[in-house]
Amino acid sequence: MRSHYCGQIDETLTGQEVSVAGWVHRRRDHGGVIFVDLRDREGLLQVVFDPDRPEIFAEAERLRSEYVLHVKGKVRKRPDGTINPNMKTGRIEVLATSLTTLNDSETPPFQYDQQVNEESRLKYRYLDLRREQMMGNLRLRHRVTRAMRNFLDNNGFVDVETPMLTRATPEGARDYIVPSRTHPGKFFALPQSPQIFKQLLMMSGLDRYYQIARCFRDEDLRADRQPEFTQLDIEMSFVDEKIVTDTMEGLVRSLFRDVMQIELPSPFPRMTYADALRRYGSDKPDLRIPLELIDVSDLMAGVEFKVFAGPANDPDGRVAALCLPGGGSLSRKEIDDYTTFVGRYGAKGLAYVKVNDVTSGKDGLQSPILKFLPDAAINGILKRTAAKNGDLIFFGADKARVVNDALGALRIKLGVDRGLVAKGWAPLWVIEFPMFEKDQQTGRWTSLHHPFTSPNTDDPQIVRDNPGTVLSRAYDMVLNGSEIGGGSIRIHDRAMQSAVFDLLSISKEEAEEKFGFLLRALTYGCPPHGGIAFGLDRMVMLMAGAESIRDVIAFPKTQSAHCPLTNAPGEVSAEQLKEAGIRVRLPRSE
Repeated sequence: MRSHYCGQIDETLTGQEVSVAGWVHRRRDHGGVIFVDLRDREGLLQVVFDPDRPEIFAEAERLRSEYVLHVKGKVRKRPDGTINPNMKTGRIEVLATSLTTLNDSETPPFQYDQQVNEESRLKYRYLDLRREQMMGNLRLRHRVTRAMRNFLDNNGFVDVETPMLTRATPEGARDYIVPSRTHPGKFFALPQSPQIFKQLLMMSGLDRYYQIARCFRDEDLRADRQPEFTQLDIEMSFVDEKIVTDTMEGLVRSLFRDVMQIELPSPFPRMTYADALRRYGSDKPDLRIPLELIDVSDLMAGVEFKVFAGPANDPDGRVAALCLPGGGSLSRKEIDDYTTFVGRYGAKGLAYVKVNDVTSGKDGLQSPILKFLPDAAINGILKRTAAKNGDLIFFGADKARVVNDALGALRIKLGVDRGLVAKGWAPLWVIEFPMFEKDQQTGRWTSLHHPFTSPNTDDPQIVRDNPGTVLSRAYDMVLNGSEIGGGSIRIHDRAMQSAVFDLLSISKEEAEEKFGFLLRALTYGCPPHGGIAFGLDRMVMLMAGAESIRDVIAFPKTQSAHCPLTNAPGEVSAEQLKEAGIRVRLPRSE
């Protein structure tokens, strides 16, 4: 039907007949001549309808936005003074010799060049996707997956699909479950990841596996989460951490080079989990922001000010400072707003000191807390933070987790608000994560990643005796403050896997029921192996400069896991429920 896409026509085709098809983006009637900007996925093309062809002109007069057209015509240069430098095809136009209206359109519910609420955008997603930005995001996603496949194919990886209907796995979120009609009373679970299957593929001798995998997690949503999402899943045999991370760096550098024409650093910097929390309050720090948290607990341990002294003397507490260059210009209202902000992360307040004249000691400072602090503590703070005239020092004092969360979030907000975020890309490997963490309510140990992650010891007894000190062989790739990939070297020994299950209070009976096939596979010559999973949606979101992964997914759900387009989830018939052996009992309203 078409000889060219609209956006592909340029001056080299001047004088030639072309055939194009697309949607009416805009129609203009200028003194008896009708102009139509025709749109397809490649861009816009100006089509001219002259009145000297009465039948075509009459049809052009009734055209409206989003009508679908097939046009034939001759390419010609635009007259002087009418060139549009903002259009890829802005130097030419097509004089129509034939017009067929393939389909009319009702008036769209919104204009593409206006701000539209997300509910409407998702309800009419097929219209929303016609916007240049959204079309560009989907095509960027295509280029990303193509580049990923090319790199992995060229490096000996094999694309293998794994089951969508499987057993529940302990990935840290609720499973979506699927009833089995052929096995009444039993259920499949949709995979939170292909974790166990890709390990089994390593045990089978495949050696290098990848899959662009659909994953499902029934969890509370936010801007960068969806109930169904896509990850690039990778596993390798006979490897250690360096082999995996070096290979994955090559993948990401190749991806940015091919898709974005950007050269990322080589090698990526590495930072331990402990250092990331100490310096940035986060295990996914944005290195584009120069602000850092400074420990001052030792300076506060002996002061009489209990707000500081209490956490300073608590083994689980922390007192940290965050120096904001030029922050002395902040108004009291702005400081109060930041106090409210950190309250969302559990902070009970936000102490501060304004530095007016650093050479004058306490007399050159301004703060309600100065009267509670001795000169030695104040001088130590000024020296350690390297504060200068005009700076402002914020303080966090509480349990270490609260201080890290609150000041870590404040660091990001100050960076954005004060224009401190450097341009460009800042990749980072975070390594040496704790193997376990203790649930504060139950006192039980849980995996920081998942129970198949290998500890940094080969002795199962060390894991049993000292779980709080054991580090894992895990690694996360962070980009501009977002975790885009996470993985680990896996456990390949049954004795170690059993020790981890025991520590996590997974009984032998439960382990056999849920993971018996994995435990058996470990006894048949399992190679050392490890891998990683990249969040494809999140990575494309960053590359596109989008604010939400919903903007890089063709048909996403809302934050309540609802689809306005199809109105899913919905009810099913009584007959379907009966076949699946399910009875619905709705929660009682209060």
